Amino acid sequence: MKSALTLLATLALGMAGTSYAAGETLRVGADLSYPPFQYRDQNGTPTGFEIDITNAVCKAVQVKCDYVVSSFDAEIPSLMAKKVDFISPLGATAKRRKSIDFSDFIYHIPTKLVVHKGSNLQPDVASLLGKRIAVQQGSIQEMYANKYWAPKGVDIVMYPDQDVIYQDLASGRLDGALSPGVAVTYGFLNKPEGKDFALTGPEVRDDLLFSIGSAYGVRKDDTKTQKLLNEGLAKIMADGTWEKVKQHYFGDLEMKVTRAESTHAAK
Repeated sequence: MKSALTLLATLALGMAGTSYAAGETLRVGADLSYPPFQYRDQNGTPTGFEIDITNAVCKAVQVKCDYVVSSFDAEIPSLMAKKVDFISPLGATAKRRKSIDFSDFIYHIPTKLVVHKGSNLQPDVASLLGKRIAVQQGSIQEMYANKYWAPKGVDIVMYPDQDVIYQDLASGRLDGALSPGVAVTYGFLNKPEGKDFALTGPEVRDDLLFSIGSAYGVRKDDTKTQKLLNEGLAKIMADGTWEKVKQHYFGDLEMKVTRAESTHAAK
């Protein structure tokens, strides 16, 4: 009898180590300078596509989300220092997988070049030689531009957030910016300051640097949080919540990752 009770207690402890208690709070690393994905509403409350998806995921698995705001390039260091429990969606690249793990994919958006209308610039070295092209610090766009464009004479200018990039585009201090196409379309081009700008050329891709989708970042071997997020994602995909949130922000734009493999299968 004593042995049986001991075994049950051990199993209970093991189960407790692989799940969160209902109502427990998880700290989420967020940027909030990246509309329409992450930003503050008029009351200062975190909102946006990624925030609404994350709130739905947390609700689906009965935990609370507490957003810890920092710059984008500080999110992975904060995660590794255990200042947050997971970080908002980012490209699950091979380079990042060396430092952190990821949830299943949440969405995909293409990387595009935004330029002044009529500039005839294209996302290639020959067109951009000597031009000032902005990227966000810590982004996959920065990795791409520094690998392929900067060594060949393109002036790559790094910024802490997208809002400042948009400001310098509008003021004429930049010739263009390499950014996630959806963020530019809905966060800049549809505003008065973006009326003279447009996306140009094909999607910028690199199979070694880029991921096929964005996912939550978790600490290495934190299977507890990873499984919880995957469970929540599966629930909101199945019950239509993901599609409802996507429709609210982006209408019929196709953003689901269509390839079958998961992020951790691709490691």
